[in-house]
Amino acid sequence: MKQLLRLHTQGYSIKAIARTLNISKNTVKSYLAKLQSAALDPQELLQLEDPVLETRFHSGNPAYKDPRYIHFKGKLEYLSKELKKIGMTKKLLWDEYILGFPQGYAYSQFCFHLHQQLVARKPTSVLSHEPADKLFVDFAGKQISYTDRQTGEIISCQLFVACLPFSDYAFAMAVPSQRIGDFLYALSCCLKELGGVPRVLVPDNLKSAIVKADRYEPEVNRSLEDFANHYQMSVVPARPGRPRDKSLVENQVKLLYTRVYARLRNRQFFDLASLNQAISEKVREHNQTRMQRKDYCREERFLAAEKPLLSELPQQDFELKHYCEPKVASNGHVSVQKHFYSVPYTLIGSKVKVIYTRSMVSIYAEGKQVAVHIRSYSGGYTSVKEHLSSANQAWLNRSPEYYLERARYKSEDLYRLLEIIFQQDRYPEQLYRTCDGLFRLHRNTEAEKFTRVCRIAVQHRICSYKAIQKILENNMTLYLQEESIEHPLPAHNNIRGKEYYIQSTIHF
Repeated sequence: MKQLLRLHTQGYSIKAIARTLNISKNTVKSYLAKLQSAALDPQELLQLEDPVLETRFHSGNPAYKDPRYIHFKGKLEYLSKELKKIGMTKKLLWDEYILGFPQGYAYSQFCFHLHQQLVARKPTSVLSHEPADKLFVDFAGKQISYTDRQTGEIISCQLFVACLPFSDYAFAMAVPSQRIGDFLYALSCCLKELGGVPRVLVPDNLKSAIVKADRYEPEVNRSLEDFANHYQMSVVPARPGRPRDKSLVENQVKLLYTRVYARLRNRQFFDLASLNQAISEKVREHNQTRMQRKDYCREERFLAAEKPLLSELPQQDFELKHYCEPKVASNGHVSVQKHFYSVPYTLIGSKVKVIYTRSMVSIYAEGKQVAVHIRSYSGGYTSVKEHLSSANQAWLNRSPEYYLERARYKSEDLYRLLEIIFQQDRYPEQLYRTCDGLFRLHRNTEAEKFTRVCRIAVQHRICSYKAIQKILENNMTLYLQEESIEHPLPAHNNIRGKEYYIQSTIHF
């Protein structure tokens, strides 16, 4: 255009200008007509920059001055709302539009202008990322699977994907599900693979991460919050329905469809470990592949500029915590996953907070830790004697030695009687109630009378509580004397041996 103006000011004809610049004569005529109609000074135009000069001759696209566009612009708000409704299509909207405005746009131009306006309403931003700042995590939409060797069943798995946005370094592994246990296990494996911890975790709004999604104050899952506190990182979830907040991990999922799914499609795996080993190999190749329009790969960028800035991993692995608030039963125990654990008996009837992991159970009351137990899966009772009342402790401390020691303290005759009782060939716990009954008789009976009945019981080897009680109730101590006991006969010669009984003829 500047060449055309310069030749015109030098007196060249239209035909000469067209031949010199290799353009048509009509084009030269149209530019010179615009120059004359606008009364523009060619010397001033030659001093302008090219984009500014172009606007002097091309004022814009006349399509946006068309009456059809003005009418369409007035209906744009209505069209954008209607398009969000269930079952609504652009074709249906155009049918209604052309019925009310027959001289309007054809279908192709209608779709073009509608798309242009909807895109212009949602501009995007370029996000800048600092090294070791964020970790984007997500699950791939398509599942990956392996074959059960015994049954031949195809078992589908979820693919966990994470990436550091600064270096675009990726991590992926297959897990059985998106449940909180599998999700946190995959996260811990990811941090071990990275060799450090970034400052912020950016998950999607899945239930394992976010209990209740909210644009301003989302409610983070308690277990994920514990995980983040353990690794000293913050959780900032993406906004609901805004996958562009973590666009890099979304792009990683698309890349892994090609570089993992497609390349493993003809291989058969028989367990989750072998599947994850193959995934790890393909992801390593992906990280080592040179990126387009860059002179480095993801792994080089990560090792050089990002890994040294990651925080150190904690010394202990994270254990998933579970929470419940059971009520202390009358026996001083709380139920946790069908097993019962003791607490101090003073808390009977109150509610306590329980935090339990795979290996430990911690119980809290009024902000203080009142009990710690090793977790058991047997479905029985785990008790600490110090938690029980004195009566319960005495009950648990029962043994033959315990009862004999109590009897020795009360009476020597009662001690000898209990010795005979425990000499029976019976299970000791079957005899504990007999001993309890004898202690009650000792409390409620005159000392002399009880001593006499103990001696009689020892002499006659009476070991039954009821028999001794009958002797006391019927005052039989006055009639049963020590001399009435039949002692065994002494040894003598008037005894028939076995030879006597095996003879064929008995001689008297």
